[in-house]
Amino acid sequence: MALWMEASSTPNTEQQEADLDAINALRESATVELKEKGNEYVKMGKKHYADAIDCYTRAINQKISNNVENSILFANRAHVNLLLGNYRRALTDAEEAIKINSANIKAYYRGAKAALALDLLPEAGRLCRCGLEQSPFNEELKKLENHVNTKKAEIDKRELQVSEALSTTEVLVSALENRNLKLGRAIYKDLTGVRKPRLDKSNILHWPVLLLYGEVMSSDFIEDFCEHDMFSAHLDMLFAGDSPPLPWDENHAYTREAVELYYQSNAGHALPKRKVFQYFLEDTAGAVVKSFDEQEADDKDTDADFASKPDKASSRWVKVNERKTLLDVLKQRGYVIPGIPVFYLVSRRSSFYEEFVSGNWSPP
Repeated sequence: MALWMEASSTPNTEQQEADLDAINALRESATVELKEKGNEYVKMGKKHYADAIDCYTRAINQKISNNVENSILFANRAHVNLLLGNYRRALTDAEEAIKINSANIKAYYRGAKAALALDLLPEAGRLCRCGLEQSPFNEELKKLENHVNTKKAEIDKRELQVSEALSTTEVLVSALENRNLKLGRAIYKDLTGVRKPRLDKSNILHWPVLLLYGEVMSSDFIEDFCEHDMFSAHLDMLFAGDSPPLPWDENHAYTREAVELYYQSNAGHALPKRKVFQYFLEDTAGAVVKSFDEQEADDKDTDADFASKPDKASSRWVKVNERKTLLDVLKQRGYVIPGIPVFYLVSRRSSFYEEFVSGNWSPP
């Protein structure tokens, strides 16, 4: 009987041929019935999607010779897998549907949607293009292709921003290394936010600088302090003769002639290079990039250039020579930049002065 014949065998008798025709007719009838039942399950909602997939799978397993019908079955199963979020299976089914029948437009659309959900943008774009070759005026495919192209453009833009952020940060870290500058933990971000130096086209560093009045812990901020600027130039502007007195300075002790500038020496640890890199990447597109093995680095903060420890001597106040440049001071052996340069302003005319210079005062 034809039931025991190999699938590739040719019937030898009229009876075998008749039996095969009957079997194929039964398979085709079962396939149509299972497909229609699967379609009904889809219409019944999510609770019946698994039943729909089962029907389409059983229909596919009938292995009828109608390529158009088989392609529809794979495309239908791809549709249900899409609805369930089984995007990889949906893509596989859609590709199989296209392989069987390259004119199946729904298969291109569903495959492209699955590829898009998997962030396989090149594959999604290819499926859209191939589908539009078959059906140039298909609006759904056109919209999907536009969506794919938009997302790809966004990703390309993002990747460019990340690349630029990494490049800028690498140059900035190298600039600190070349100047033998030590960067420590940013301790005044609550006052300044995330602030960073910038390197201009002439390879000159420009720093945001925080000035603190220790007596009242008030502050001033210099947005752009060129590393080659002397402190005297900025103090001249800050305490110009026509400037109003500080709101809290009732005795007018803080005048240009009376103020002195200090920094705290040996006050912190220099960050390892990877931490400096991460700090400069904060609030940039590159912040999501893990450029170092953090698990290993957390145990081994021993980068040669940036892992130096402070001197054993206790922290102390060092008076700034106003005729020195910012770079001159930042290069001092005991100065660790706390994120951005921080200096303390005191007045010789203030009662607070003796307490400060004697070392009996420390920042809160």
